[in-house]
Amino acid sequence: MVTSTKVKGTVAIMTIPDKLTFEEFELPEVEAGGILVKVVRANVCGSDVGILNGESPFNRVLGHEMVGEVVKLGEGVSTDYAGNPVQIGDRVAATYFQICRKCRPCLDGRFHLCLNSYAHWTKEPNETPHFHGAFGTHYYIYPNQFFYKVPDNVPDSAAASANCALSQVYFGLDEAKVRYGDTVLVQGAGGLGLNAAAVAKEIGATVIVIDGVKSRLEKAKQFGADYCIDMNEFDTVEKRVQAILDLTDGNGVDVALEVTGVGPALNEGIKHLRVGGRYVSIGNNTPGKTIDFDPGLMTRKAINIISLVRYNPWYLNKALQFLSKTIDKYPFGEMLDKEFKLEELYDALDQSAQRKVTRASIVID
Repeated sequence: MVTSTKVKGTVAIMTIPDKLTFEEFELPEVEAGGILVKVVRANVCGSDVGILNGESPFNRVLGHEMVGEVVKLGEGVSTDYAGNPVQIGDRVAATYFQICRKCRPCLDGRFHLCLNSYAHWTKEPNETPHFHGAFGTHYYIYPNQFFYKVPDNVPDSAAASANCALSQVYFGLDEAKVRYGDTVLVQGAGGLGLNAAAVAKEIGATVIVIDGVKSRLEKAKQFGADYCIDMNEFDTVEKRVQAILDLTDGNGVDVALEVTGVGPALNEGIKHLRVGGRYVSIGNNTPGKTIDFDPGLMTRKAINIISLVRYNPWYLNKALQFLSKTIDKYPFGEMLDKEFKLEELYDALDQSAQRKVTRASIVID
């Protein structure tokens, strides 16, 4: 009798909305320019919850925020996208999307809008190389995905958030041209909001954070928030508007960043901005939801609304370097407040949906 010696890995698969299962596949061969990594840690993002509960477009394979150890290197791969030497055993983080370099946005240099960005992520799990999502024992990095070596002083608990949360808000704040001396309002103190507070603080901004969960607001203070507004205390839009005016000498904030995923936050956000302010919308990324909106107020205040999906891929390297430089200043490792095993993935998603945890993390043995 011949026994197969091929190594297998496990992938979490969504069969229908709100239903997960696990399947095993043989580890694939790696094409030229590709990489296979063993997942060390993968975080639950709000978009994962949206896919599971059916609010976001259906996708069979979930998970994208992760850090992993290199298992196999494809032909021609000797460095990361910043030129750092990479070898088997190194920890790396990769963008969760790819860049085709051929579509109209790519040809315009707007890589974050690549029309083929999810070509690998939306593949069926039974299609080679199988490991298309981060919720599994392994993850396949395609030749068109940017990846970067994780600095030695950055722990897994911090590095796992780099390829989505931190890179995304870093890109958003840069697109809004946040400058030293600006006042920045962050709507939402989840993973995106906490990272945004730290980045804005390091730029030299005064940071205000709004949220309705006291534990999140306490964490926001640790991540650089100068002022926190509790929606339980300031329980109407009018009260929150006045609180912002009191903190800004009656002017309003220079920049507001929406990372809540709550539609009405947009309508409220422009009320907090000064004349000529900049509003960055990131969290509301599920099409089909509508709100009441005051376009006249937007026009009268000459608000510049910047809506963003994904980020230019080199921001992942900027995020990792940011972590390396500030790792002793902000408690990035404590942002993940509950750990789960891979087989407990549904519980991690469910508790995240109910906001019982700020950031759930899947630790792979």
